[in-house]
Amino acid sequence: MTVVPQQDTGFTRTPGGGATDAVVILSPDQTDLLLELDRTFSGWGRASGAREILPPPVYPLHDLEKFDVYTNFPHLVFAGAALDLEGSRKPSGGRFARGDLKDARIGLSHATCYGAFLYFEDAHLTEDTSVTLVNRCFRHEDHFSGLRRLLSFQMREIVALGTPEYAQDVLARFTERILAFADALSLKLTKVPATDPFFEKGGARALLAKVSPVKYEFQAGDLAIASVNNHRNFFGERCSIRHAKDDGFVHTSCVAFGLERWLAVLLEQHGDDARGALETVRRASAQVS
Repeated sequence: MTVVPQQDTGFTRTPGGGATDAVVILSPDQTDLLLELDRTFSGWGRASGAREILPPPVYPLHDLEKFDVYTNFPHLVFAGAALDLEGSRKPSGGRFARGDLKDARIGLSHATCYGAFLYFEDAHLTEDTSVTLVNRCFRHEDHFSGLRRLLSFQMREIVALGTPEYAQDVLARFTERILAFADALSLKLTKVPATDPFFEKGGARALLAKVSPVKYEFQAGDLAIASVNNHRNFFGERCSIRHAKDDGFVHTSCVAFGLERWLAVLLEQHGDDARGALETVRRASAQVS
């Protein structure tokens, strides 16, 4: 016999096992809604010519270090370590002591797009290219709040690599599509510039970013649920990805969707009726296909 909760609300847990909002197990209806959202966003990517790639949820630390992750995001990132077999093998109070762990050698990514740049590392692209990918992201936030702000969540992205004009064009086209989709959902979104610390805080890129914003967020109320990001040639340089047009480093951009955050605002809009929200998403997707 299968036992299910009386209400289709999902479960939240701390990493140590107590009840909190740090991580979540989605209910079946919530899962259906999230998967429909992901089908919509990934479908937009494929319709624009993006091929799907499948990244891992963790990377060697030296890969993420290429992108200044541990300089610019020390407050967010997690690192993983194996157990030291000479120490204790049982957690105490929901945690292992530092002496029970070996050196941390892997990083848990806090953004999906890194997988695309690492996939194309040292490549020489003969034409403008885009890929789409989804990944499990991890962030050590200063607080957690249900589906709105989680320790572990999923992010779907469409990543463009090519000329500056191509990278900008992808962002412009998807900006229009995001706003049209929100309108079809009767969801009010506001596009606002955001501070994006991809670039060194004191460097020339950081100054340029202040003059010409490189990231815009789409906010539902006070919650950012999507973003469009212009990285210029930062990742092209760091991963040595070149374009055949001039043999220079490619420019990149990405469009990102926080799936659980979309889920949160749609459930709020529909009074926690995931099935009703699902039908609305299906109708809106058909209008903005």
